[in-house]
Amino acid sequence: MLKFDGPLIVVNDMARSRHFYEQLLGQKVKFDFGPNVPFEGFSIHLKSHFQSLLGEESQFPVTQKAHWGELYFESDDLEPIYQRLNEAEIEFIHSIREQPWGQRVMRFYDPDGHVIEVGETMQAVVWRFYERGLPIDMISEKSGMPREFIEGVIREHVESDQASDA
Repeated sequence: MLKFDGPLIVVNDMARSRHFYEQLLGQKVKFDFGPNVPFEGFSIHLKSHFQSLLGEESQFPVTQKAHWGELYFESDDLEPIYQRLNEAEIEFIHSIREQPWGQRVMRFYDPDGHVIEVGETMQAVVWRFYERGLPIDMISEKSGMPREFIEGVIREHVESDQASDA
């Protein structure tokens, strides 16, 4: 049986990339193997070592800013993340913007030009629409989420609010 373990991206400077993923994005390192550092869900691999594993650079070049994939993260609260990244002078592709299905996301580059997207959870999208007074059918139409999912999100928030009031 084949089991997918997660993406591996190539980085030029391990210390700089670890700082970016650990300090700015709050990711946890599972192991440190020197030129290969697995986080929970993905790994970073030092370019010089990775190139030696691939073979001759002229035949198998490792390029930057290819724009054909991204690492995707989610959060219920984008603004503090955006603020932290902006203060760290991260290069943004775009700031927080709403996608056609209602999800708010931002995209930016990591230190090696990999595209990173941070989007709000679909639970947060549903709750935001609900708080704006949209009926369930309209939330479903806008977000593409099934009615059962929307009702579950609303139920969880209401129960959580009731528990915190008690």
